[in-house]
Amino acid sequence: MKAMVLAAGFGTRLHPYSLKRPKPLFPVLDTPLLTHTLAQLRRSGAEGIVVNAHHLREQIRGMLHGQGDVQVQMEDLELGTGGGLRLAQSHFGDTPFLAVNGDIVHDLDLAAAYGSHCAFGADVTMVLHDCPRFNNVRVNGQGRIVGFSGPAGQGERLLAFTGVQVINPAVLSRIPEGVFYNIIDCYADLLKRGGTIQGLVVSGHFWTDMGTPADYLQLHEDILLKKRLPGFSAGDGGSPFYLGKDAVLGAGVSLQEWVSIGHGATIGEGASLTRVVVWDGARVAPGSIVTDSIIIGGD
Repeated sequence: MKAMVLAAGFGTRLHPYSLKRPKPLFPVLDTPLLTHTLAQLRRSGAEGIVVNAHHLREQIRGMLHGQGDVQVQMEDLELGTGGGLRLAQSHFGDTPFLAVNGDIVHDLDLAAAYGSHCAFGADVTMVLHDCPRFNNVRVNGQGRIVGFSGPAGQGERLLAFTGVQVINPAVLSRIPEGVFYNIIDCYADLLKRGGTIQGLVVSGHFWTDMGTPADYLQLHEDILLKKRLPGFSAGDGGSPFYLGKDAVLGAGVSLQEWVSIGHGATIGEGASLTRVVVWDGARVAPGSIVTDSIIIGGD
């Protein structure tokens, strides 16, 4: 099973933090999200993984250096989800491949999604769930996707795309080369031409779109305090406080509720942190009182 991680976006909703690092490299418990995503793909049997990169792409290439099973697709132009997939088409041959968004954290069964697609025989399978904040995919009673905007018609319901999909590479031939293109526009055209897009509806899972600073902080709360995502270890004894290697805490530092501190970070004496993520190498001044914040540090 080949796979692609869509990691080229600008992460505009995460400004100013995404001006320092591309969103897929944001640390989750001090480890880049992309590292978690690749590990998840490998556990699911993926090999021959493509990661596309545009915004701050040299950082992504640097992080992936030496990972022989990963090919970095450097995109000089902003190509969008469809354009990025089109550029990678030749990598996949004629075999369906798994595509995942680079800004989601989840415990979905990727191998099962791939198997479902192969068994059903649709052109595309999109993994869907009920998430009212994002519900805009129209699905009929047979589980077929019939549109990408509401309202739902008779016998239809609205669900949300999880960012996980399985695609037959031939579908990508509909996308013009070398230009910005949204994959959903390709799918809308596919439906008009009689193609089939199956919705695989899932429930009882963990999922978040790490799209905003609030989402990013909530993700850490879910992991550290609510223990909602197996596989992300918070450290010895399940503490709600994560301390990276060589993190330095001065005398009298107070950590409240949950806190994640990256490797090499320094927390000045007497500082108080509540619901805070401190990136690797960042410094918090002595006596600071910090709440509901992301501390990224300087260059």
